[in-house]
Amino acid sequence: MPRLSFASFTVLIVRVAAAALGVSLLLTGCQGGSPPGKPSSETGPTTASPTSGASGSPSAAGSSATTAPSGVYKPANAKGKAQNVPVPVMPELAKENTKEGLEAFIRYWYAQLSYVDETGDMSSWLPLISRDCRLCIRLQESGEDGYTKGRWLAGGKISVPVVEVQWGAENGGPWAKVQVVQEAINYYNADGTAGRASDEQSNDAFAFFAKFADDKWTVVDLGLLS
Repeated sequence: MPRLSFASFTVLIVRVAAAALGVSLLLTGCQGGSPPGKPSSETGPTTASPTSGASGSPSAAGSSATTAPSGVYKPANAKGKAQNVPVPVMPELAKENTKEGLEAFIRYWYAQLSYVDETGDMSSWLPLISRDCRLCIRLQESGEDGYTKGRWLAGGKISVPVVEVQWGAENGGPWAKVQVVQEAINYYNADGTAGRASDEQSNDAFAFFAKFADDKWTVVDLGLLS
């Protein structure tokens, strides 16, 4: 089962001049994360040090809220799937065609992707992507595979410590450089046996391209920054 993670995919390396500018600073911020390979049960929620001066620290308005279902949240483990996972709610700011709106949308998009990891439910995430986004489609295929025939994943929660939105024609906008941290993932078959070897924690920088049309944002391309 392919990992629902960006690190293990063969992805399009974004080669645009604007993406090259400042990416070393973002990657420096990525190095502040927890060491790769440490199980999520030991590290807990993973964070990484944001870049000095970066605009990615989530504000109250830009953070994605969640709706807690009835019952106590229980993360997935070797005995079964996650239960009562809080559902991400799109903030009103993420519906605006502004620099701040794009950042809020990006954080919500990754919150939904993390929810897909925990539940396999893509009903709210799929409407946010364009079918032209090749990596998005790979993520969809991976998520479907991870939960087919009774399978499930444990771990894999995603956090986004840094979002640097590039806005305006002079910056090639709208697009953003995003630091994405994902916890280690364990894979399980329907009978509880290990589905495959665990994946280590990942900490990467991505270029995130979106367009605003019909009063909403849609992801049109996604690529690994190097």
